[in-house]
Amino acid sequence: DPVAGPTDAYVKQHPVPFGEFLPMRPLLSRFITRFDRVPRDFIAGEEPGVLTLGPAVISDVICFALTRAGYDHALARDGKSALDQLAAYAPDLLVLDVGLPEMDGLEVCRQARRFSDVPILFLSARAEEIDRILGLEIGGDDYVTKPFSPRELIARIGVILKRQGRMPEAEAVRSHGALLLNETELSASLAGAMLDLTRLEFSILAVLVARPKMVFTRQQILDLAYADNIHVSDRTIDSHIRNLRAKFAGHGCGDAIETVHGMGFRMGACSAPDP
Repeated sequence: DPVAGPTDAYVKQHPVPFGEFLPMRPLLSRFITRFDRVPRDFIAGEEPGVLTLGPAVISDVICFALTRAGYDHALARDGKSALDQLAAYAPDLLVLDVGLPEMDGLEVCRQARRFSDVPILFLSARAEEIDRILGLEIGGDDYVTKPFSPRELIARIGVILKRQGRMPEAEAVRSHGALLLNETELSASLAGAMLDLTRLEFSILAVLVARPKMVFTRQQILDLAYADNIHVSDRTIDSHIRNLRAKFAGHGCGDAIETVHGMGFRMGACSAPDP
């Protein structure tokens, strides 16, 4: 189930809302998954796990962004807790807010480097060059200044994980019913007949096929299928879904994509056309 958080409209209108309180219900921090995996526990699984340490408002927004992007994550509220979780659970990346009382993010990094080489991304209101250099020299892998966009933060996390080889490779070939998708060749076929899809139609179909039983909202499809085009209306997805259905119907398949009213879309049976 989707984790509760700020509405999409609020996030779009307030891309840097960290100076004010964001009303939200409690986040479910322990269970989350990338869109192409089954849910499972942060401690035991194989997906990249992100441990976040920072003030409550900022950490909750980051956790919501991580959830939307499909990362496992856990939350620490103070430096000692962060170091304990780092030692016990070995996350794939650590997000540290520099400006914390008692043990700040820089000190957490110094102590973490005594026993761990986990990638560390700093968040800080200190934008001077010397502060950024200090953060990198004591062991940080990236340094992001406030205010910042959650989308940029997620992009930076993805780059670090890929550089460290901690991001799992996506399956190149997927099948569902009579549908076969080859993400290396960007090709799709239905019962052996090639489907003529645009690049974006292929991306939307790949999102749905990755978890065929999951109901995706329009915003989730938008976030996952549109790599950089963040200003497109989520209702644009409806047009692409209609086009996909028409192309499947042209090959004799009328149950490719289901509409779950009030929620979104998911894959249908994708039955082979009658001979």
